[in-house]
Amino acid sequence: MALEPLDGLRVVDLFAGSGALGIEALSRGALHVDFAERRGPALAILEQNLSDLGLHDRATVWTLDLRLGMKPLRAVLAAADLVLLDPPYQQGLSEAALAILGEEGTLPAGARVVVEHHAKESMPKRSGRLESPRERRYGETAITTYVCRTEP
Repeated sequence: MALEPLDGLRVVDLFAGSGALGIEALSRGALHVDFAERRGPALAILEQNLSDLGLHDRATVWTLDLRLGMKPLRAVLAAADLVLLDPPYQQGLSEAALAILGEEGTLPAGARVVVEHHAKESMPKRSGRLESPRERRYGETAITTYVCRTEP
C-alpha cells in the first residue's frame, strides 16, 4: 500500500503485523503512529523493527486483540488523521472494524481510513460516517479509501 507524503499526521495502524504500513507512514513524515497488534510472533517482529529503525520515540505499540473491540484506542482514534487497516483477509474483520470506525465520535471529520483487502472482498461504499470515494485493485489485492464525514 503506497502512501503519499504524510507530514505531521497522526496515524493509527490497526492489525499492524510487522508494522510495515505504519513504518512506511513514519518514513513519509507522519508525526506519530499508534500500532495495534495482538500478542504473538507479529508483535515481537513489530517491536524489533521499531527498535532496529530507532522509531520508538515516534510510535506507541498497543497489545490488543482487535477482534474484541477498539475501546482502549478511543482517545487515539479521536485524534487520528489516518487509519491504516490491514486485517487477515476474508474473515469479516474489515467490515467489523469499519462499523466501529464509522460510529459517531470515533474519528474526527476529515480523517481517512485506508483498507487493504483481497480483491474478491466487497467493501461497503458507506459505513456510518465513513464514505468511500475510491477503490483500486492490484492483482489479488484491493485498496479502499474512506473519508470520515461530519454527519452520518
